[in-house]
Amino acid sequence: MPSGLTHFNAQGDAHMVDVGDKPVTQRRARAEGSILMSAQTLAMVLLGQHKKGDVLGISRIAGIMAAKRTSDLVPLCHPLALTAVEVDFDCLREENRIHCVATVETRGQTGVEMEALTAVQIALLTIYDMCKAIDRGMTMTDIRLLEKSGGRSGEWRREA
Repeated sequence: MPSGLTHFNAQGDAHMVDVGDKPVTQRRARAEGSILMSAQTLAMVLLGQHKKGDVLGISRIAGIMAAKRTSDLVPLCHPLALTAVEVDFDCLREENRIHCVATVETRGQTGVEMEALTAVQIALLTIYDMCKAIDRGMTMTDIRLLEKSGGRSGEWRREA
């Protein structure tokens, strides 16, 4: 394996990691990210005045659907039977920001970090899509894994 990267074989070719011999364990991952927007756009979202409907409700569903379809989007991810997906939003008026946290769980042989990160990305992208007609300057930022548990590597938690 070049550089310890598991998605490459001894010859350096990309491949899907064989997880067949790994034990089934409870696995969980949390990821976060934010979208910055104008005060006018955030007010419209919070007041439910968007003509396309409930921006956060639709974005939540998009994030959940994205977590379930991660293996269709990221070529070397395994398809997983997810046992839970939560996508939550916190609207920070003073920062003109919507913060998103996704939590994904499964009982399986590989982790759900990619599913949590995908849920955040697509939830934020859906907010952008729904609001771009009035605010093309929105910025998605600080998308990152917060914590993961389960599997051989055990617990990992972001320090700061």
